[in-house]
Amino acid sequence: MSTVELIFAALSLLLTILILSYLVLGDNPMFRFAAYAFIGVAAAYVVLVTFDQVLWPKLIQPLINGTMERRILLATPLLLCLLLLAKLFPGISRVGNVPMAYLVGTAAAVTIGGALMGTLLPQSLATASLFDLSSNPAVESVGVGGVLVDAVYILAGTLAVLLYFYFGTKSRPNQPARQPGWIEKIGKAGQFFIAITFGALFAGVYTAAVTALIERVSFLVDFFRQLGI
Repeated sequence: MSTVELIFAALSLLLTILILSYLVLGDNPMFRFAAYAFIGVAAAYVVLVTFDQVLWPKLIQPLINGTMERRILLATPLLLCLLLLAKLFPGISRVGNVPMAYLVGTAAAVTIGGALMGTLLPQSLATASLFDLSSNPAVESVGVGGVLVDAVYILAGTLAVLLYFYFGTKSRPNQPARQPGWIEKIGKAGQFFIAITFGALFAGVYTAAVTALIERVSFLVDFFRQLGI
């Protein structure tokens, strides 16, 4: 092991011990130091990548060496960036509302479009394709009955979850607005499917955490083994 590798390994060992101190001492200054160092390094990395991959090649360099048409096209995003900096100063912070509104509107449009085209429609098509017995390869292994049971189960779960997030209500005189009773009942079934999903997600996160812990412990063992300890 070279000197440079030894220094980086020792630093990794120190940070690993500082992070693992949370398991014994709980929230302590050593753990907070390691967490702050990680946040600082991650923030610096994001800033450098943003400057190297976005600001310099797509804004600064075209403004310096680009054509006049290119500079005019870049004037609008540059102006919005400058207006956004006004949010740092309370006296002129209202000027930054224009780029903020643009960012919020764009983000909302991208989110809605992504949810519709990337989740809702594919989920609907995938659920409908389960009933296409002619192209379902699972028919040969579990039979038509098994495929239909799975398809109905998935369809019922999908509808129950969607109805759980149904926020439409019926207004009644002198009474608080309530959802129809049948929607509330199906929505409770949707809670069951949501609980299963969150359980699976938690199991995945827990497995990833345990895997990371095993990797760090293995690193410690290998480090001390190379030092002959």
